[in-house]
This record gives sequence, structure tokens and C-alpha cells, in this order.
Amino acid sequence: MSISAELKASARSAYRSLYRASSSTFGGDATVLSAFRYKMREDASTYKSETDPSAYEAHATQARDIAQFLRRNVVQATKLPEEETWSIRITQDTELGSNDSHKNAAPAHDTFPPKRPMYYSALKRASSQRKIPELKEEDIEESFVRGSGPGGQSVNKTENNVQLLHKPTGIRVACQETRSLFTNRMLARRLLTAKLDALENPGLSKEELKRAKQRERERRRRKKAKKKIERKQIETSE
Repeated sequence: MSISAELKASARSAYRSLYRASSSTFGGDATVLSAFRYKMREDASTYKSETDPSAYEAHATQARDIAQFLRRNVVQATKLPEEETWSIRITQDTELGSNDSHKNAAPAHDTFPPKRPMYYSALKRASSQRKIPELKEEDIEESFVRGSGPGGQSVNKTENNVQLLHKPTGIRVACQETRSLFTNRMLARRLLTAKLDALENPGLSKEELKRAKQRERERRRRKKAKKKIERKQIETSE
């Protein structure tokens, strides 16, 4: 069965609503907003190939429900500097309720992650101190499907495509890098760990560190080229 154009349009509308709700709710914390949108992209890519209309519609409905929950029931709190009080960010959609429980709430604690370092050296230190998530086998749902693509019968007639579902987060990965099922299982777990690392340590994961290193190289190259041009201009003026 195929997904109708109306259902696809409804799903896009649901994700736009969720995207705006995340901006409204997490607008004061770029790290949390980035992690939430990363999870959104992961879920969207998972259900992009869905062919069952009922499952497709259920996913769109879930996106609308989450957007509504974010707008009404989630607020941000920022600890004021040198004070024991918190500033709560209330929007026009926030449900305040009809009771006084928020006035007698338990003392809050500063749970926001530290700000991401701007320079590569500081980012490298912070990345080395991050807590890499532990991948537990009981949290994984593993399945094997028949491979596809080049490789002959050893690929196309064997179930060497490893697919993993991380049940607590809903993250899915698939691996068919080699003809060996054992190697693909190992690589799939490595890939899943990398995705969990990017989710739990936004801006500090191994892949982020590689990109930051490349940006640092480009920055140094531009700086060196600029100094060379300035030196030539000084020599010319003399």
C-alpha cells in the first residue's frame, strides 16, 4: 500500500507544528533544542519509508500530541546568577493549572548541561571528559534481513543486513558494510553507540570533534593566508 498525498501533507504539517513547538519551548537553550531536533530527524527518517497508512498516520498523530504537550506542559527554568532563585519561562500556551502546587514545589537544581566550548582545544578537553553512553544488550532489538546491492549470492541470498532498534530512545540503525554477519553486527553496535553519544553529548561527540578539528584547520589556514597577504602589502608599500 502507498501513502496518499493528503496523508503526507498532514504528516508534514504535524512535524512543522512540532518544530515550532520545540523552538517555543527550548528557545532559551540551544543545546537542548539541537538534541531534540536531532531526535526529530531520526524519527522522521525512520518512518520516511513507511508504507502502511495506519502506521504513518499514527506517527503523525504522535508528533501533534508531542507538540501540544511541549507547548502546554513543559517550561524552561534558568538559575539567576548569584541567587538561589530561578527564572521560569512561561509562554501564552503554558497551562498554569488551578492549584498552588507550583508555589510549594520542591527546590530545583541546575540540571542544564555546560555551555559548549567555542575553541577546538577547549572542545577537545570537554569531549575527552564526556560520559560515553553504555549500550546494553537488553535495550536492543536486533533483526536480520536479506542484503541487497553488489556482492553476488553471498550478499543477496543471505540475511547479513543487521538492523538494530534502541528501545529506550527509538533510534534505529542498519549495517550491511561487509559480507560477514559477525562484522556487520559489531559495526551496527558501533554505529548505534555513536548515535547515542551524539544524542547525549550534543556538540561533544566523536563525529562533532572531527568536524570541529576540520574547522580549526580551515581557520588556521585562512589566518596564515591573511598574514601572508598583509606581509606582502607591507613589503610593497616599503
